[in-house]
Amino acid sequence: MEIIKTPIEDLFLLKPQLFSDERGDFFETFNKSTLHRAHIDSDFVQDNQSRSAKNVLRGLHFQKSPHEQGKLVRVVSGEALDVAVDIRKYSKTYLKHFSIELNGENNLMLWIPPGFAHGFLSLQDNTIVSYKCSWFYHRESESGIRWNDERLGIEWGISNPILSEKDSVLPFIKDFEKELRV
Repeated sequence: MEIIKTPIEDLFLLKPQLFSDERGDFFETFNKSTLHRAHIDSDFVQDNQSRSAKNVLRGLHFQKSPHEQGKLVRVVSGEALDVAVDIRKYSKTYLKHFSIELNGENNLMLWIPPGFAHGFLSLQDNTIVSYKCSWFYHRESESGIRWNDERLGIEWGISNPILSEKDSVLPFIKDFEKELRV
């Protein structure tokens, strides 16, 4: 597995080595020793999976301290524009984002460390996103940022995505920036 640095510190792309023959394909989706070499917290405690219709946007989500989650995200089938936003106030890349298309063909994975907000836009019907989490879901710590916050400048390529009621009313950065400890 190749580990690729992104422009944002601690945020990595992982590119698995694909083995193909007449039977199909094989690749590793997780290897603790490979992640350890990149200083990635790989003591995962929970796996999540979602299936989304085309143009569904989920996010931008995170959990507040002390229950922050790191996530290892991949698309099993379909295609998604995956976005991570650095919300670590001490970081040189505070409020910078990184986006990439993940799909069932490129098999890329994105390591999103604690201290980042995460979201994705499904680009195809029946897109399945799977991710490993470094901490358990904790309802009282759940939070998020409005997907179209102008301060972030994320180019989603869509002006009217399908949102959950909860995601449609997430706060803008200015509304809770004082609370961000991460």
